[in-house]
Amino acid sequence: MGTAITFKRPDGKDASGYLANAARGNAPGVVVIQEWWGLSDQIKGLCDRFALAGFDALAPDLYKGKVVPYHDMDAAGKEMNSLDFMDATTQTVRGATQYLSRNGAKVGLTGFCLGGAVTIIGATKIPELAAGVVFYGIPPEQAAKPADVKIPLQAHFANKDDWCTPQLVDGFENGMKAAGKSLELFRYDAEHAFVNEQRQAVHDREAAELAWGRATEFFRKHLG
Repeated sequence: MGTAITFKRPDGKDASGYLANAARGNAPGVVVIQEWWGLSDQIKGLCDRFALAGFDALAPDLYKGKVVPYHDMDAAGKEMNSLDFMDATTQTVRGATQYLSRNGAKVGLTGFCLGGAVTIIGATKIPELAAGVVFYGIPPEQAAKPADVKIPLQAHFANKDDWCTPQLVDGFENGMKAAGKSLELFRYDAEHAFVNEQRQAVHDREAAELAWGRATEFFRKHLG
């Protein structure tokens, strides 16, 4: 349904990604950020789904063509740890946001796992954003403080998550509240990456559909 595109970063360098356009011409935009596996077919499928829901969706390729197979957690960890999160967010993700906003459309940011952390960093660093939806990812506080979040956020976390733990989620929620920031936070009795239907070991269809409905409703409210 979508297509591979090249777009410009603010620094003038080229970045690539997967774009799925909504049927209507003046649709709001959603930038979709990958898990630590890379720009997988599953993330492209989510872009297609956003397009069907009425949004232009662009997933920038933060790993520049590299996609790690699901079983290889060591390789995924290596790729994630070698990613320059600040450059990825302030240049590649911001470039994707600017691409979608070029016709005056409002743009939101969402991401999963690694992409959830990038979404929170983006909420503090990307001025063109209007809203963000976080899925089971929180960056270290030195990368993005709740007090610096500039847009309304919705967040989805799993209670059986040993990476983005319930304790970490509590800390983030308390930090956002203390800073007086707009946050809708949902917890699911599911495992990390429960939205990813390609990973049967962790996928929870009921939780995933509930989260999807909440996310698209939130974006319609804030992006139009």
